[in-house]
Amino acid sequence: MQSDNPRLTVLPAGRTGPRDRPTLLLTGGSGVLGRALIDELSAEYDLLCLRRNTPLRDPRVRELEGDLVAPRLGLSPRAWHELARQVDVVLHSAAETNWRTPPENITRTNLRGADTVLDLAARADAPLYLMSTAFVANTPTEEDRRRFPGAAAYLDSKSRAEQLMRDAGVPGAIVRPSVVMGDSATGRIAGQQGLTKTIGSMVLGQVPVLPGAPDARIDMVPQDYVARAVGDLVRGGVGSGEYWLTAGKEAIELREFADVCADVAVHHGLPRPQRPRLIPVEAVHRLLLPMLEGTALPASVRRRLEHYAELLLVFQRELPFDTSLGTPDCGTRPTRGDIRAALVRNAESWAAGRSGLLGRHRAAATAPTEVAS
Repeated sequence: MQSDNPRLTVLPAGRTGPRDRPTLLLTGGSGVLGRALIDELSAEYDLLCLRRNTPLRDPRVRELEGDLVAPRLGLSPRAWHELARQVDVVLHSAAETNWRTPPENITRTNLRGADTVLDLAARADAPLYLMSTAFVANTPTEEDRRRFPGAAAYLDSKSRAEQLMRDAGVPGAIVRPSVVMGDSATGRIAGQQGLTKTIGSMVLGQVPVLPGAPDARIDMVPQDYVARAVGDLVRGGVGSGEYWLTAGKEAIELREFADVCADVAVHHGLPRPQRPRLIPVEAVHRLLLPMLEGTALPASVRRRLEHYAELLLVFQRELPFDTSLGTPDCGTRPTRGDIRAALVRNAESWAAGRSGLLGRHRAAATAPTEVAS
């Protein structure tokens, strides 16, 4: 890596301005939420986006090539100093979210990244907005840690990153979004993630069994609601506090989620999927999967069940979250109808890009069944 990054435009020595707009350093700009944050903030801030390998190729931003877990982001001492001199606001949205990553790597990335941006914010005398997750409210049990080490490491690393910020005393705010959906109006999302894949499997009727209680809530918020709330916090200069960007009491139940996906399947000419049978999460590993050992159950189905159990360990709650949405400097609170409509649009957006896949499933569903004579 070059020690002085050519993509970082530094101000001449001894000059701190004038500048037309404040400079905001955004990490995680290529992610699902990062793209929405660029849409929200690019008109008012000079966005400097940290990226490691893949360019963003977005004319609205400047790019800084660096390594989140390296000392000084991998920059030379001079470039690090110049970066701190330019930055007015830090928005840390990058994290290791792939639960298949070794747990120690998840911890390393998320804690070192938080520590580095805290150091930068302190040097820059800039507020830091730390993107955490609402699911730090779910404390994994020892059994959870054994069964789902990646998800447990993710939750632990987010909790510890929050504590780093509280201990550092840097001004800013801790922001805790729940599951981030695609856009509320279009349903589009920048990349595939666990929720999108689950929607697709449900539409295709590939989920006969789902770990979870019937009245459990799946707290989801569209990405534009989250981005607007973060933008309001930044624009308002909020200098302290912890903000829950959640649906709260408006969150839909797991069975309603399944019904919406079934409605979308029918809309696209597929047979209406059976509502998945809901069973306790612990029963998946204690009873269901051991019972299916040695059967003809495809490995893909078994992996899918394990994946859903891990997702619901993190994302499912019997009690609603608190929410900060709709409070001063924190966006707009969605209604239950808003969230359901956004889920429909997310499922329709998923289906719109998969006409071939849906066509094959329609053909399979209508193909005549051979009867042995």
